Amino acid sequence: MNHFAIRLAAAVRCCGNPVVVGLDPRLESLPKSLQPATQAPDRQAIAHAYESFCRDVIDVVAPLVPAVKPQAAFFEQLGPAGMNVLAKVIDYANQNGLIVVLDAKRSDIGSTAEAYADAYLGPGPASAWGADALTVNPYLGDDSLEPFVSTAIARGAGLFVLVKTSNPGGKMLQDLDAEGQPLYHYVARHVEKLAQNSLGESQYGSVGAVVGATYPEQLAELRTMMPHAWLLVPGYGSQGGTAADVAAAFDAEGLGAIINSSRGIIFAHRRREFADTYGEGRWQAAVEAATLEMIEQLQASTPAGRLV
Repeated sequence: MNHFAIRLAAAVRCCGNPVVVGLDPRLESLPKSLQPATQAPDRQAIAHAYESFCRDVIDVVAPLVPAVKPQAAFFEQLGPAGMNVLAKVIDYANQNGLIVVLDAKRSDIGSTAEAYADAYLGPGPASAWGADALTVNPYLGDDSLEPFVSTAIARGAGLFVLVKTSNPGGKMLQDLDAEGQPLYHYVARHVEKLAQNSLGESQYGSVGAVVGATYPEQLAELRTMMPHAWLLVPGYGSQGGTAADVAAAFDAEGLGAIINSSRGIIFAHRRREFADTYGEGRWQAAVEAATLEMIEQLQASTPAGRLV
């Protein structure tokens, strides 16, 4: 199976942009046409609405972007019905040629970590869930990451390790002073080591890092510290991150980073600048317009413009 970093780079080059569309379905934000008819829908009805919504989003964005990022929490919230839909959404994205980064932030040790890795990592039939990549939490230590790394390498999958997250509260632990430097520096150096050890024939490894767009100075710093790691950058758009904020995440060729936007794209029909033009009735057109807007911004203000 092809190396994950090679597949990701090829997908980014093919689309000419590094956009990742986050699939974060929320009942109250769905277009009215997709919301369950009853005032108190059961979980099965909500799950069905989420499936229709995510499939419709994928139909719009698949020709435009290299990847999608389903957020497992919104599906898990619905119990078995939601998890069944998550599997269908991942499969549908795969069928449409998209790289799937499952945002589940898993972490554990020993046989439990092995079970998580076996469940999630590997596209198509390689794993039960069929994800190309998975987000993982490193704070149980290096032995908690090893099962994920070995499975990812064996199956041509990828990992994105939480290093500097986009939420304000992340600094409580990640910025702790540890012998004169922040804790996230230690995590970043370990990620770089794992990336170097999983290079294959690519300049990037199977192991990447999550670094938020909301901390542009640290993003630039971490790009330098992890030259062999793909960066997954959340926090663009609704959380305040801009194209200028993420420019330092890329290498000179416009590769090395994928930029995620969720609410700003999938619920674009609710944004003031799109509501009057598109509204509820043309919500998919609003998704397309918001995606193209983000692509244009990144191409204009970051090295990603060199992809076209």
